[in-house]
Amino acid sequence: MAVSGSKDFEPDVAEYIEEAFERCGLELRTGYDARTARRSLNLLFADWANRGLNRWTVEQVTQTVASGVTSYPLGTITLTVADSGSFTIGETITGGTSGTTASVITKPLSTTMTLTIPSGSFTATETITGSSSAATTTVTSDASLTNVQASVDILSAVVRRSDQDISIQRIGRDQFLRIPDKTTTGRPIQFYVDRQITPLFKIWPSPENNTDQIIYDRIVRIDDADTSVNTVQVPFRFYPCLTAGLAYYMSLKKAPDRVQLLKGIYEEEFDRAATEDQDRVPLILVPTAASLRAV
Repeated sequence: MAVSGSKDFEPDVAEYIEEAFERCGLELRTGYDARTARRSLNLLFADWANRGLNRWTVEQVTQTVASGVTSYPLGTITLTVADSGSFTIGETITGGTSGTTASVITKPLSTTMTLTIPSGSFTATETITGSSSAATTTVTSDASLTNVQASVDILSAVVRRSDQDISIQRIGRDQFLRIPDKTTTGRPIQFYVDRQITPLFKIWPSPENNTDQIIYDRIVRIDDADTSVNTVQVPFRFYPCLTAGLAYYMSLKKAPDRVQLLKGIYEEEFDRAATEDQDRVPLILVPTAASLRAV
């Protein structure tokens, strides 16, 4: 007998839900059943983010620095205006009606500019003014924070200068706080990820030009399971883990007698998927200076 020659098996949300209900010994019967299952599926995705199981959503971001600006959104915030040509990179803009402020990072187009995280919300049609250029323009639409708020974490980062990439070290909140002079300028060598609802990363020293680039790999949250006809943003090798996880989550609400069984299956599938979802590289151990001194 001939094989199918097909490699396009991709269940949609409804099929995952049906499989989960069957594992619970139930049948999908009502619209509410589908709605509560989609909610559980989205909560499962949040659990995966906490467990670090989002490597297929890693994307690389290139952020050109602005002189004197040390805090950048973990992603892109774009403000659409009537004309951005007269504003200068690094200056603070202020909304005339809302009083919202932000710093200009880059001006990729004549009617848009990318910003640091605003202190509030700009109002459509309000006038904004630049702090150093004194330029003015009208806001066409407020900047969306969705792209930034979808960020989970940063894996690694480098600073690029003259086509040369140099690694920069990630430090913690306390280490960043203890930097004596945060206004020191130079080529950035350290960064701290402030994981707020709208996360940002802070670099040190403060950039000395508008040409260096920070290039980082960020993990982005998995797309929501909004409707039952959607497919799910997971690779083929994670289908069993997703199905087992959803069945376990649904058993908590629909089949308490199967909770322990389905939890065990889910944890086994998750462990197998997480073990597979790793870089296959040689293990390299580098001793620290402290360990060498102790010998």
